[in-house]
Amino acid sequence: MAVLTDTLQSLYDYITGEEIWVWFGTTFLRIIVIIILAYTVRNVGYKVIDTIFRDKKTLPIRITTNRREQTLRNLLKNVLSYVILFIVILMILDTFEVPIRTMLAGAGIAGLAIGFGAQSLVKDIIAGFFIVFEDQFSVGDYIEIDKIEGDVEVIGLRTTKLRSFYGQTYFIPNGKINIVTNYSASNGFAMVEVNIPYETNIIRVEKMINDVLHTMVKKHPDVFVDDPFISGVQALDLSNCVLRIRAETVPVMQWEGARIIRKEVKEELFEKGVQIPSPRMVVYAKEKQE
Repeated sequence: MAVLTDTLQSLYDYITGEEIWVWFGTTFLRIIVIIILAYTVRNVGYKVIDTIFRDKKTLPIRITTNRREQTLRNLLKNVLSYVILFIVILMILDTFEVPIRTMLAGAGIAGLAIGFGAQSLVKDIIAGFFIVFEDQFSVGDYIEIDKIEGDVEVIGLRTTKLRSFYGQTYFIPNGKINIVTNYSASNGFAMVEVNIPYETNIIRVEKMINDVLHTMVKKHPDVFVDDPFISGVQALDLSNCVLRIRAETVPVMQWEGARIIRKEVKEELFEKGVQIPSPRMVVYAKEKQE
């Protein structure tokens, strides 16, 4: 019982002693100073990065689009944040008198041991740098990766974040990205096929459609680059021939362009009395025999 009492008394004296509170106050103050300095350095670094991108002539790579500029800017800021965070952790550990050099040496030896298991991580990071610096795609682009389509929201060091048309969010490791279809990299082409009955004068129908197509750029300048045109007869089916219409659109607007063409052509043919053939079902009612 006396031993327990002495132990508790020693612990109480240690907790209420001046030395422990001086150490606690000094350590807490150092941590606060480290965090403030890190926050200041990060903000200064962000401003330096923004200034560098504001004067694009100083960049070692060519910036072709605003999206590429935003992607590179965000990536550099992320790298800077990670580096500062790593340094802050080391400085805080040093404040608590943790043997950092011994830890780093041990980490180097452990790194060799786990290096084989981290090959995919290294592959993802290297692939991420190539994606950015080769300008394969940028934040805001609409792309397709392995049958997954969506807008690029984030290009990180390890993963790329896509948000699909229906709202799903996909995180794709950069090392898994092999073939990319970038719909935002160049103008698109809208393809529309119109069924025309054989009994209709196809020359007359082509003229009707052309009258509509020649107004597309004026009516929808934010969609079409040039007036759509009829490529010709695409096929001869059992009950109709197929006319193909082709239109060059601004990037990622080929689907909207196709919808506009279908609507405008349908309305024009309907007003002129031209019926677009469609599959029909004929039902015969069998009379009941008495």
